[in-house]
Amino acid sequence: MRISENGESHPRARLAARHLRDPWVLLATGFGCGLAPWAPGSIGTLLGLGAWWLLLADLSLAGRLLALAVAATVAWAVIHQAVRKYALGDEPAIVLDEVIGVWLALLAAPKALAPALAGFVLFRVADIAKPWPVSWADAKVKGAAGILLDDVLAGGMAAIVLAVAVYLF
Repeated sequence: MRISENGESHPRARLAARHLRDPWVLLATGFGCGLAPWAPGSIGTLLGLGAWWLLLADLSLAGRLLALAVAATVAWAVIHQAVRKYALGDEPAIVLDEVIGVWLALLAAPKALAPALAGFVLFRVADIAKPWPVSWADAKVKGAAGILLDDVLAGGMAAIVLAVAVYLF
């Protein structure tokens, strides 16, 4: 149980703008994108989409896989540090997992507007609706691994649907 500055007890801490001085929080929140007052997951996914377009879209599939593996490992470490330091659960302000999820969703997508937007939408639908096994991971896996795993599963589901759609159309 955490006690807030105004004396209220909360089962988990909440991140705020003042926490952005901490580099773990700055990274975990997507440079503060996760502190958006509405739809922080969608804002974080937009950050991931932009980063994919600039950094990954021109890479080969092998290059994208390598970048994704490194980024997911770093994301786990960053999220783990923020969660441990501030006694957080799956805090909505943590959006680095959405970045990883949308990168996975766009793994095999060509660099074009329609597939990029489709990947964004497919990932957000899977992340919000949480079909099985996304719902299982969200409910059962705790800590940084759980925060990441549901988005990785949602990104994988979106990637499969997007790959089939790109192939067919």
